[in-house]
Amino acid sequence: MKKTSPNLSYDSDADVLSLAGSAQGVIDHASELGNFVVHFTKDNKPVLVEILEASKVFSASPKPIRKIAIPAFA
Repeated sequence: MKKTSPNLSYDSDADVLSLAGSAQGVIDHASELGNFVVHFTKDNKPVLVEILEASKVFSASPKPIRKIAIPAFA
């Protein structure tokens, strides 16, 4: 089974961390729970997770969100 890495990106202006899964599909609808928004295909497969106000969500982290060793943050 081939392993794929999810696509991470961070928009510092909007303070939104996005995680696109390996599943492909057109977004049909989304569900929001607090600072988390999960986007689904028509077949209810999750394709994108957004964390709103990401710096607040990860404020308990010992490192600031921009310092996490993920290329998307560089």
